[in-house]
Amino acid sequence: MQKTFEPPRLDLLSGQPGNPHARRTGASRALISEIAGVPVRELTERYGSPLFVYDEAELKRNLFRWKQAFETLYQPVRFAWSYKTCYLRGICQCFHEEGSLAEVVSEMEYHKARKSGVPGKNIILNGPHKSQILLREALKEGAILHIDHFDEVDDVLAIADESDHKLKVGIRVNMDAGIQPVWSRFGFNFENGEAQQALTQLLRHPHIQLSGVHCHIGTYILDPQAYALMTQKLLTLAYWAEDRFDQRIEHLDLGGGFPSPARLKGIYHSPEVYLPPPSEYAEAIVNSLQANLRPGHLPQLLLESGRALVDSAGWLLSSVLARKVMPDGRDLVVMDAGVNVLYTATWYEIQASLTQKHEGEFHSTQLVGPLCMNIDVLHPEWMLPALERGEILCIPNVGAYNVTQSMQFIVTRPAVVLLREDGSEDLIRRAETLSDVEMGEG
Repeated sequence: MQKTFEPPRLDLLSGQPGNPHARRTGASRALISEIAGVPVRELTERYGSPLFVYDEAELKRNLFRWKQAFETLYQPVRFAWSYKTCYLRGICQCFHEEGSLAEVVSEMEYHKARKSGVPGKNIILNGPHKSQILLREALKEGAILHIDHFDEVDDVLAIADESDHKLKVGIRVNMDAGIQPVWSRFGFNFENGEAQQALTQLLRHPHIQLSGVHCHIGTYILDPQAYALMTQKLLTLAYWAEDRFDQRIEHLDLGGGFPSPARLKGIYHSPEVYLPPPSEYAEAIVNSLQANLRPGHLPQLLLESGRALVDSAGWLLSSVLARKVMPDGRDLVVMDAGVNVLYTATWYEIQASLTQKHEGEFHSTQLVGPLCMNIDVLHPEWMLPALERGEILCIPNVGAYNVTQSMQFIVTRPAVVLLREDGSEDLIRRAETLSDVEMGEG
C-alpha cells in the first residue's frame, strides 16, 4: 500500500495548558496581605475597591537612596520631582518636604506646583507646549526654563525685546546616546548642529543669559553609560557656547528615565537581576563630569526622576467580580480594575499577588478588567488558584503614571490613599462619582 506524502510541519510551542515546555508566568505563591502594616482587606473596606495605595516611607526611602548615590560623589546636586508621573498633591508634597524641586511640562502642572506652594525659582519648566502667557509668567518668577523648539525661541526673543534686564533660559537637547529608539522629537538636535543654531539665535540678544542645558534621552534606561555619553555631549555644547558668547552654564539637567522594579514585557529575568543600582548611574555620570568639566566649574546637577522614586511605593488593590472558563480550558477572572486605571499594563508584565492563602493547584488564568472591550487584559496567562468572588488581588509596582493616565471610561476612577510614616491614613483622592463625570457639562 502506497503511503500519502505528508510535508514536514513545525508546531509552535505556546503557553496553553498541555504544553510541557511552556514558560508559566506568575507561579509565585507569595502573599501580600498587608501594605505598610495595614491589612489590605481593611483598606478596601474603608475606601472601596479598586483602590490605589501609596506608602510614604517607601517614597522617601527611594529618594534617599538616589540622593545618597549622587551626593556622595558630586556637589551640588538637586532632584526634581516629575509631576506627570503622579501629580496628586499628597505625593508631590512628600518629595517637596524632602527638598525636591518641581519638574513640570504644561501650564496646568506649573500652576498646580505654584498652588502647592512651590516658588517659581524651584520649578523646572520643560515640554513643547508653553504659551506666551506661561513663558512670561515663568520668566518673571525665575523658573528654570528649557526652550524646546525654534518657535519658542522666537517667543522668548520677543519677550526679551520688551525686557530691561537679563532673562535666564536654557535649552533642551536631543542626541544619540546609544539608546534606541532615539528620542529626537523634543528639543534641538546635537549631532546636526541644530542646538548650536538655537543657542546662537538666543545668545546674540543682549538680554538673554544661558542658564543651562538639558536632555532627557528616554525612559526605563538600563545602560548607565548612556548617561555618561549624554553628559559628555551636553558639556561639549555648553563649552562651545561659553567660548563664543562668554556665558558659562549654571546647571546641567540630565533629565530622568531611571528604571523601576516594574517588570518590562519581553524581559525574562526579574528586575532584581537586570536593574542596575543607583550607584552605577551616579558613578557613570560623575566619572563623565570629572573627565569633561573645565577646571573650577561645578554646575548644579539636576535630575528629574519620577518612575524610580514612586513605582515601588504604589499598589493597586482589585477585587474579583466573576470567574469563567474559556473554550481553550483556561480560567478567566474578571477584576473590578482594568486598563482604564492600570494603563501601564500595556508595557509592564503585571505581577498580581494573592492576599490570602490557597491550597491546591494553580491554573493558567487570563486576568481581565471590567470594561466591555476585548483589549481590557491585565495579563493573558497568569498562574492562579480557584479564586472566590470578592477576593482581593494586590498588584505592586504601579505607583508611576497609572493615576495620572487613568480614565473615566465606562467606570469612574478609584480612590487613592497614602499611608503615612506615622501610621495614619490620608485619603489624597476620593473615589469618583457620576457627578465628577458630568462636571462641566451644560
